[in-house]
Amino acid sequence: MQRFNRLIAAVALIMAAAIIAVNLIMSKAPQQSQPLYKVEISRMEHELKDGKKISAEDYPNILGIYEYDGNDDFFRSDNEYVIRTVNGNTYRIEYTDSEVQTSSALPIAVNLGMGGLCIFTLTVLLYIRRNIVKPFSKVSELPYELAKGTLTVPVKEHKGRYFGKLTWGLDMLRQELELSKQRDLDRVKKEKTLLLSLSHDIKTPLSAIKLYSKALAKGLYPDGEKQREAAENINTRADEIEGYVSEMIGELNSDVLTFEFSNTEFYLSEVIDNINSYYKDKLEVLKTDFHIAGYSSCLISGDPDRLEEVLQNIIENAIKYGDGGSISIDFSDEENCRLITVSNSGCTLSESELNHIFDSFWRGSNAGSQKGSGLGLYICRKLMSGMGGDIFAEIADGYMKVTAVCPKPQ
Repeated sequence: MQRFNRLIAAVALIMAAAIIAVNLIMSKAPQQSQPLYKVEISRMEHELKDGKKISAEDYPNILGIYEYDGNDDFFRSDNEYVIRTVNGNTYRIEYTDSEVQTSSALPIAVNLGMGGLCIFTLTVLLYIRRNIVKPFSKVSELPYELAKGTLTVPVKEHKGRYFGKLTWGLDMLRQELELSKQRDLDRVKKEKTLLLSLSHDIKTPLSAIKLYSKALAKGLYPDGEKQREAAENINTRADEIEGYVSEMIGELNSDVLTFEFSNTEFYLSEVIDNINSYYKDKLEVLKTDFHIAGYSSCLISGDPDRLEEVLQNIIENAIKYGDGGSISIDFSDEENCRLITVSNSGCTLSESELNHIFDSFWRGSNAGSQKGSGLGLYICRKLMSGMGGDIFAEIADGYMKVTAVCPKPQ
């Protein structure tokens, strides 16, 4: 803000210096006026030679024309005049030099123009300061506070046309970060409580198994019936422990992510245009052929932002696990649904792994050294399910094809 204030002051000083310099130059320049009266006098001479009748009223700078009549008063006049002899006749032509008077208006016009330009420039700079620089200086610190986790109070929405959406988006980001943090804390608490509870419950059957196994090992049950009973008790306790383990696995395999949806009706082109504008240049840099097939834009039921996220996840997977040859998007219709298929060349995933690619934290044999969490396609399945759609994958002729099934409005 202080730098911009200094900029405004510098511009004002420069404009003032320019006005002073222009006035100095004009004051030192010789006041030259165009002698239009000479042109008019010359024209009158030609017309007199041609025998035309002339009138001083036809010439703005000519006050009068008089023919010599032999009287000496002919050469006396309070006005400026010249004597011309035409066709043997002598004439006195009186004139006025009005250009000298009009030239004095030039400095005034220049000063007014420079002053107006100065006022306009300062007005624009003050407008930018008030509506852009000052609001931006207030929100420039918000991303740092978000990154540090210290922004907990709601962000006041700016009413200006330039930063209204920015502050609104930052406040939404703040709320999402707080919800995500709270969900993580709740999940950690739930998992820790579950582990503590299950570990306590497992101790009892585990102790019984150890006692029965020690008794059998020391031969404390010589009777065959007692031995069989001890073995059955061990099996029962083992089943009990297995049940606890299954419960633990079931809880850990539960949904690891939750999503919010704003399902509505939107045109497919809204999403595809965003995908095309984002990936066209990116894939061109990677030397990957990117093609979007022709399609008719139809109404889709769901959340446009979530569908765009699904397609982005699929394309990012195609970039990471394909051979970089080509990526294409095709469209088809089936049972009141629009199918969007993303295909990439160079698929090395086996058919037997297709059933697991939408599982959480699962990574295929083609992952190699690629970084990832194994949640990309899992998130896609959750998002499509939340929008009332579906997603599936197939391998055909070395191409990996992932299809998002988007429902149309009923």
